[in-house]
Amino acid sequence: MIQVVSNGLASAPAIKQYLNAAEACGLDVQPLLAEAGIDPKILEDNNRHLPNSCMERLLALLIPASKDPCFGLHAARLVEPASFSVLGYISMNCSTLRMVQAKIPIYEKIVGDMGVTSFETAHGVVLQRWQCLFTDPEVKRHEVENVLGSWVCYARQFLNFDHWDSIWFEHSAPEDPALLADYQEVFNCEVLFDQPFSGVRVRESLLDEVLPQANAELLEMLLAHATKLLAGLDQSQRTTDQVKNILRLMINQQPPSSEMIAEKLGISSRTLQRKLSEEGTHYKDVLNELRYELATYFLKNTELTLDNIAHELGYAEARSFYRSFKQWTGETAGSYRTAHAVNLKD
Repeated sequence: MIQVVSNGLASAPAIKQYLNAAEACGLDVQPLLAEAGIDPKILEDNNRHLPNSCMERLLALLIPASKDPCFGLHAARLVEPASFSVLGYISMNCSTLRMVQAKIPIYEKIVGDMGVTSFETAHGVVLQRWQCLFTDPEVKRHEVENVLGSWVCYARQFLNFDHWDSIWFEHSAPEDPALLADYQEVFNCEVLFDQPFSGVRVRESLLDEVLPQANAELLEMLLAHATKLLAGLDQSQRTTDQVKNILRLMINQQPPSSEMIAEKLGISSRTLQRKLSEEGTHYKDVLNELRYELATYFLKNTELTLDNIAHELGYAEARSFYRSFKQWTGETAGSYRTAHAVNLKD
């Protein structure tokens, strides 16, 4: 389900978190912004986005200039709700951490395309995994440490949650063992390096603890705003991708139709069909492609029952899902789960 894309966008707040950290190190960031090709005026608007390549170039300049071997990790301490754009405020108003996790895959594109979040559950532990899409190894290391550190610091400060099981990093531990104390200070739990994935691990039993600051009415307003922002970002995408993104938002609410999607896009059903045809596909093909992606993800990475998965995919009857999955893969959903389910370490 994870689609690795080298290009994409990064939000202004995500970039400003690093700039604040650089200024705290005593750096003059203006020349570095110019060298990275970033207009400082764009960063004044938290709803603006810049090419991912600009952010990666900027980090490649900030990291050595800071002379801080844990620059990304230390920048995580400066996280605030705006650092995650509207998704930060959505998280603050979710009633449980499980609800927060459900919103991340839908709306994280608003924060940027620097990486992709996914969730893998095994043995009562959930790994909230983050796969960074940057290509520079040093930048990637700092970005991963920043994102995971920001998650933990944000949950501690704004969700009143600080019960992580452990932190996993794919990369190796820092050469200087004295720096391990910095990781312990930020994460306040076991930190493991050279792991198969990078992410934060939490006991599944904790996901349903009530978060005290949740506000259901405000949450609905924020979700509506986020959906509009997401639609705005999608305007530069292919029609196929726009359709798929809208389907992600509504597929488990009602059986989706091409007429409903066309209305969301502000075009006629005939125009939608024509645009998709120009891209070599049809609405049913896009719908089935998304259902296949989601189905294989749920089967491999969650413990949802097959009937629940059918509901999540917008099927009115579970048997329709069973029949479709057999057509897509040549095997039953149950046998696919047995063969491909993720097995995380205890």
